[in-house]
Amino acid sequence: QVQLVESGGGLAQPGGSLRLSCAASGISFSSYHMGWYRQAPGKQRELVADITTGATTNYADSVKGRFTISRDNAESTVYLQMNNLKPEDTAVYYCNAVKRPVNWGQGTQVTVSS
Repeated sequence: QVQLVESGGGLAQPGGSLRLSCAASGISFSSYHMGWYRQAPGKQRELVADITTGATTNYADSVKGRFTISRDNAESTVYLQMNNLKPEDTAVYYCNAVKRPVNWGQGTQVTVSS
């Protein structure tokens, strides 16, 4: 059974940091191009960062220089290090395969507020 489980969200102050994790099971993780998405209230889900099977990374302009995506194939886990957080980063964050999406997980809530 394919499963994605996100964790690590919470409340952070502007300028703070959080590290998100996404554990995958039921897929051959190392062969998947993975991404982190977010969905803010009233907005569409957007891709904010992705990492290819060869560990090439790409970022949305809104997070470039502040977020870092990484992966651990041995642990079937993808991470998102988020630094210098802004209130506009508030959203539910999800991971999924970019080119071959699987069932979405429950996401993890990130709230940036003073």
